[in-house]
Amino acid sequence: MTTKLCLCLAVGALALLAASGARADPEKTDTEKTETPRKDLSTHGQLLDRVVAQVNDGVVLESELAQETREVTTRLRGQNVPLPPDSVIRSQVLERLVVEEIQAQHADRAGIKVSDEQVNAAMEDIAKRQNLTLEQLPARLAADGMDYGTYRIALKREIGRQILRSRDVVQRINITPRELDQYLERQQKTASAANEYNVSHILIAVAQDATPAQLAEASKHAQDINQRARGGEDFGKLAITYSASETALEGGSLGWRKGNELPTFLSDVIARMKPGDTSDVLQTPSGFHIVKLNDTRAAGGPQIIQQVHLRHILIKPNEIEDDATVRQKLTRMRDQIIAGKEDFAVLAKTNSQDPGSAVEGGDLGWKQSDAFVPEFAAVAENLKVNEISLPFHTQYGWHILQVLGHRDFDNTADAERERAFEALRDSRVEEATELWLQQIRDESFVELRL
Repeated sequence: MTTKLCLCLAVGALALLAASGARADPEKTDTEKTETPRKDLSTHGQLLDRVVAQVNDGVVLESELAQETREVTTRLRGQNVPLPPDSVIRSQVLERLVVEEIQAQHADRAGIKVSDEQVNAAMEDIAKRQNLTLEQLPARLAADGMDYGTYRIALKREIGRQILRSRDVVQRINITPRELDQYLERQQKTASAANEYNVSHILIAVAQDATPAQLAEASKHAQDINQRARGGEDFGKLAITYSASETALEGGSLGWRKGNELPTFLSDVIARMKPGDTSDVLQTPSGFHIVKLNDTRAAGGPQIIQQVHLRHILIKPNEIEDDATVRQKLTRMRDQIIAGKEDFAVLAKTNSQDPGSAVEGGDLGWKQSDAFVPEFAAVAENLKVNEISLPFHTQYGWHILQVLGHRDFDNTADAERERAFEALRDSRVEEATELWLQQIRDESFVELRL
């Protein structure tokens, strides 16, 4: 998994956990959860918990459902979203917990393990995005009514689910350069490419093997909801009540999306809507969709980044040459280059053990500083143009480094292409994920006991 994907996982985990809260006592095994603990008081007993859903060989407990429902209700009230009856919220929350349990079981069967290091990295990223240190995060969670240990376990589970989705959905989506070029060309001709949109969404799901009668019934249901939304009923309340999308308990909110980050089937529709409009019912393989445009705004302008032009010589210690020997060797090279007795590029070609840059005379090209490991970037940032560093150590070995120049670079085109790739992939991921979740849900044995 790439570093970028890992960072993206931390962001996704933060959004879901902030929305949903932590699950109660998630460390219990399936066997422990299946048992109904009772306190033996001879002639009196007290029911401590009960199973509200059997999910294959696992369960969802009443305590989990109650805590999750409290968290969701508190959050929605804080956002002033009109709420449906408690029974509707409980039903939606239970469905979310069922699907999460199914995903956890799939992750276990796939042998997906989330290390403490991965969780720590995600926690640090979450703290940073809240302008906190990792040490301050437990106090913030406590102030929000969440236990740090339980939050950590829930985050670990969410990372596992994201890894599972990456394996079963994201990695199976292939985008060719031609597809990307065609996508960019279409976006340039669409007004949505220049704007950002705040969108909410309702999905009336249909099974992949749905009969014509079931399709007709789902279509009528979607049309009825659409008429109610257009008639003035609160869209968020309708989403909480009826939507089968993962965003149902967020009132259907997809948040702010750039035009090229919208699911493909929505981009043209949204571009023709005004804030406050509700779309016609849209049909895709996952079901029937209703979309509301909440607001729109202009996207950002050119993206100017600072780049540095570097070259280096890398030598790695081995059984013959230890750290001290390598450092001394690089010091001699540096002295010879400064004295004009040797050329940096020639020494790099003959001595550097970086296979990517040695053939280029050690030239690393124009890059942003954060493209390098922190120790390397720190040295680069403190060098003047043409200055050669003293030998320094990173995880790759010992280096001497020279800065050849600095520049401001208009990265708009490259950034737009990268964003377009991610948007095109994500637009397919959203639909593919909905289909995948429906599939694994349909394939599972689920018995609700509310």
